[in-house]
Amino acid sequence: MSERLGPYELLSRLGAGGFGEVHLALDPEGRTVAVKVLHPHVAADGVALARLAREVETMRMVGGPHIAEVLDASLEGPRPYLVTRYVQGRPLSSVPLPVADLRRLASGLADALLAMHEAAVVHRDLKPANVMMTEGEPVVIDFGIASALDSLSVTASGAVVGTPGYLAPEVLEGRAVGVEADVFAFGATLAYAATGRQPYGQGPASAVAYRVVHHPPDLEGVPEWLEPLLRECLSTDPAARPTAAQICARLNVEPVPRAPRAARARARQAVADETNTREWQPGKERYRRSVEESRARHREKVRRRWLIGSGLFVSLLAAAAREPLPEVSLFLLAAYALGVVSDAGVALFSRGRFRRGRLIADVVSVAGAVGLCFGLAAMFSTFTLALFAGTALVVGVVFLLSA
Repeated sequence: MSERLGPYELLSRLGAGGFGEVHLALDPEGRTVAVKVLHPHVAADGVALARLAREVETMRMVGGPHIAEVLDASLEGPRPYLVTRYVQGRPLSSVPLPVADLRRLASGLADALLAMHEAAVVHRDLKPANVMMTEGEPVVIDFGIASALDSLSVTASGAVVGTPGYLAPEVLEGRAVGVEADVFAFGATLAYAATGRQPYGQGPASAVAYRVVHHPPDLEGVPEWLEPLLRECLSTDPAARPTAAQICARLNVEPVPRAPRAARARARQAVADETNTREWQPGKERYRRSVEESRARHREKVRRRWLIGSGLFVSLLAAAAREPLPEVSLFLLAAYALGVVSDAGVALFSRGRFRRGRLIADVVSVAGAVGLCFGLAAMFSTFTLALFAGTALVVGVVFLLSA
């Protein structure tokens, strides 16, 4: 049985990190989202949550195709959580290396870096595990959380938040940290993707940290067009590293148009004025639908698509059989009509809010199938129609198997 957390229905656990567990969930409209439930030791720290609340207000302003946007948050109560866009894919740390399309990866990460830095958000934990690969495109997740929770009592043990080898030297040495630290992590992440090796080697965290501060990175095997940029990104001097905008320019990345900072600030203020709380809601209308109603809408959408697809396929078969086998053609249309009429009968006695639309769709589908059958038979030869029907069958089977 699924668990509920606020307005979200938790479906399954996706994984866990240093700050919380991530769950696949359904929002009130039935859409999949990722819900990060903070660990108890983080939830028990009021100072950490207060700082994270201020950061989340800014994080919500970061968006783009290469960013897993923060959609919602509730930082009060026994189980504080963040909600982000769900990205279906595999982390960069678990895909085959070296990455085949390195330019695409570099461009996507550069765009994500620019989106965060334009909103004055520092990721602080950019690494292969926080880059999801979906259909060849990178999407950065968990941005801003490490920056908000670092240096607080959740890390009072003295541990540094982040992963050795991707943390900039200034982070390891306890110096002031800014967006330059993300540029260093960007360079280390791309070096790993290009070579399949950790740029500062492996071993104990202390040994890796020492090499980050005192040794140059291992960039052997990085393509010539990328190596000079990565060496600059991995400079031990933060001032010598390029900015996100300069990286985009050198990679010929066209940044996605975004609202100016003043507009984002006004939007943040509007959110704060409207809610006056630390629990954000993307829109009041969003929570008026129950999960059951959202599922009913989804089932109705799937039913209509199936109705249309099966009608088109039956029309093709019936049209192809009309000349050589008219009885078969008539049987196919009659069987389809009988099935749809049965569905209409069920809808007639149901009490759902989609009853009227369902009846109309059933009537239109039967009339459309019959009309399309006669139209296709008049326009195309039997061989052509049979070829169309066979192609449609193969495409349908492939689609079902892939789904």
